[in-house]
Amino acid sequence: QAQLVESGGGVVQPGGSLRLSCAVSGRTFSDYNLGWFRQGPGKEREFVSSIRGSDHETITAGSVKGRFTISRDSAKNTVYLQMTSLKPEDTAVYYCATGRTQYISIYSRDYDAWGQGTQVTVSS
Repeated sequence: QAQLVESGGGVVQPGGSLRLSCAVSGRTFSDYNLGWFRQGPGKEREFVSSIRGSDHETITAGSVKGRFTISRDSAKNTVYLQMTSLKPEDTAVYYCATGRTQYISIYSRDYDAWGQGTQVTVSS
């Protein structure tokens, strides 16, 4: 059974940076796509970024493109989300997830294992 554990969240000032990590176990890492989603206070869960297992192709939401970068380290079975130029509207619980579709999906329904989430708060 897959287990995903996020870390790296915290409180940061606007314009600051954070790097989130998600350690994955119980899955053959290269067979799965890995995605980051977030849910802000009073908002629906939304897609942030995803990276495909087979070729590391990525897709990133327009709201964070140019500021957030997803990457994965197969040796460590870990996916990262480097976040820069953070804004108050980036405040949310960030979740990582795995899925096995051939295409990189932005839809949460295509991911079948989820972490518990890590809180990111951007505030002065």
